[in-house]
Amino acid sequence: MEPVPEDWERAVAVVAHPDDLEYGAASAVARWTGQGKQVAYVLVTSGEAGIDGMDPAVARPLREEEERRSAAVVGAESVEFLGHPDGLLELGVGLRRDIATAFRRLRPEIVITMSFDLTWGDQGSVNHSDHRVTGSTVLDACRDAANRWIFTDGGDPWGGIKYVYVAAANEATHYVDVGATLDLGIASLREHQVYIDGLGRAFDPDEFLRSMAGFGGMTAGCEYAVMFRRYSVG
Repeated sequence: MEPVPEDWERAVAVVAHPDDLEYGAASAVARWTGQGKQVAYVLVTSGEAGIDGMDPAVARPLREEEERRSAAVVGAESVEFLGHPDGLLELGVGLRRDIATAFRRLRPEIVITMSFDLTWGDQGSVNHSDHRVTGSTVLDACRDAANRWIFTDGGDPWGGIKYVYVAAANEATHYVDVGATLDLGIASLREHQVYIDGLGRAFDPDEFLRSMAGFGGMTAGCEYAVMFRRYSVG
């Protein structure tokens, strides 16, 4: 297990839903922005179908606002929503185009996304299809962004992406020590109160994130850590 190298200046985090980053990765974002790095958020959907008791037309602006507040807590420089339908993401050229275009505009050196494994850990709980579609599409869009003959209306090519770091992957390769920034990560998740209330069960962000980061720290050899799987971009 190796620490994530920090010899870069710009990152883009691409995930399916508001709150995806806040279930762990935001603590790492807080560490990086505290070092003066630039981290932008790109949300494929607005999470509008994620609250059972709330109409999507009502949920959409609330969840977008929660994500903006949450990102501000950990110092993310921008948040944008691509507007794809929550719960209905499909692998395809349209999503690749939108993500590649964002990479060309934002010009990251590294990219962060969420697990696209079929299941979470050893419990066999099936990962959300939106997570699976988004994560695997991110890998393709990194290469697309560098190819000047693909998506020619999407801006100048950008071939500066070196690595993709996938949070919550079943087989981690790297970690980020978040002992100094876990409290910010917890505060970031607490900004998603409308979503948390909509879960219909008791949920404590502090307990959840300390447990997850504590387990990561045991593996990494520090108090608290966020785990990632790294993919090289050819």
